[in-house]
Amino acid sequence: QVQLVESGGGSVQAGASLRVSCAASGRTFSSHAAGWFRQAPGKERAFVAAISASGSSTYYEDSVKGRFTISRDNAKNTEYLQMNSLKPEDTATYYCAADLKRLDYGSRWFERLHEYDYWGQGTQVTVSS
Repeated sequence: QVQLVESGGGSVQAGASLRVSCAASGRTFSSHAAGWFRQAPGKERAFVAAISASGSSTYYEDSVKGRFTISRDNAKNTEYLQMNSLKPEDTATYYCAADLKRLDYGSRWFERLHEYDYWGQGTQVTVSS
């Protein structure tokens, strides 16, 4: 059983950087793959990035590749999303998620919302031009 709480969102100007964090409760977090999704106004929640339980493997949605970095610190039970070169189209509520499946389970499961057992409440990121 895992509970997730996001923090670190805010309002920034285009080109700025921001790091959002996801604090997990539960001693089994280190056994979970984790990810980030985002939901912009009027749009469906969409995959952003995912990371394996050990942190050794990562995957990114194409539009954030090279700008965003997902990481985790299992000793602190925390997952991070470092966002650089932010664009107005990055404006969204950002949600962290976790699941016991291995990241390499197959079929890019980590890109699909319904595959995750645990979700945070979201943190708002607003990028202005």
